[in-house]
Amino acid sequence: MTALQSLLGIELPIIQAPMAGVQGHALAAAVSNAGGLGSLPCAMLNVDGMRKELEALKAKTTRPFNVNFFCHTPPTPSAEREAGWRKALGPYFREFDIDPDTIPAGAGRTPFSDEAAALLSQFKPAIVSFHFGLPAPALLQRVRSMGAKILCSATTVEEARWLESQRVDAIIAQGLEAGGHRGIFLSEDLTTQVGTFALLPQIARAVRVPVIAAGGIADRQGVVAAMALGAAGVQVGTAYLLCPEATTSGVHRGALKSEAARHTALTNIFTGRPARGIVNRIMRELGPMSGAAPAFPLATSAIAPLRAKAEARGSGDFSPLWSGQNASGCREIPAAEITKQLAR
Repeated sequence: MTALQSLLGIELPIIQAPMAGVQGHALAAAVSNAGGLGSLPCAMLNVDGMRKELEALKAKTTRPFNVNFFCHTPPTPSAEREAGWRKALGPYFREFDIDPDTIPAGAGRTPFSDEAAALLSQFKPAIVSFHFGLPAPALLQRVRSMGAKILCSATTVEEARWLESQRVDAIIAQGLEAGGHRGIFLSEDLTTQVGTFALLPQIARAVRVPVIAAGGIADRQGVVAAMALGAAGVQVGTAYLLCPEATTSGVHRGALKSEAARHTALTNIFTGRPARGIVNRIMRELGPMSGAAPAFPLATSAIAPLRAKAEARGSGDFSPLWSGQNASGCREIPAAEITKQLAR
């Protein structure tokens, strides 16, 4: 048994990555019941939604689970930048007969808050994890006082050292291969981002707390390699996207099962922050990284109606098709089977 398994009270050193927008409590419960650590993403949930998901999760498992939050600083909206973004999307609005003046502005994702902490105190989850750094010290202490173990993503050695100085219990070393949003928080310089098997041993040498490898791990061989390089456990996301317990959309599932899944890129056009997804039409035509996109998470609102219209036609041309660089582990089998096969 690794130090991580003892720390988190889990049987297998497998953590299911929290994936907002493509999963809820069902996937988390399935992984926890299989002996791994299931994760519930809360970045896109309001307090009522969070309560319902936590109640459902508690009803489905008595095992430890992880509750995940974003820790970004909400930006000040810029009317000028929003107008520029909508102008860049103008040809697509016209193609789908959408009046941009009818699209409400909105964030779509909220950072960890006092309200979320108050709700967590009622459920007392065993593990709470954060992405994009940590919440304010007072908020973090509220979580710690509940008895929860604290996990957080690091994308560089510097971020890992900073997290250890803040007394996190374990660090997720997120390599560049990982799907979804980069956890980068001490810098916005994407040239600092490196692959999992380059990052992992450096972080393992730099800190004393257990390190969890994340990014590009899709099978048992990847797990073994990560453990050999100093990981106490692995976090896997993309491999679970085709499971029946996931809420992955039809167009997203189709993309994951196609040759397109071999070509992913970091893009900011869906949310305003770099995240890895399968390259689709809008990423090709606007370029995956756009200077016109509003700051995270304000880019989301203008692109949402394009996504809805295209998906209604069976197209993922305007959808964030989040995926890591290695989708080879994606299979349409129960999450418990994937969890056990990863750890076998």
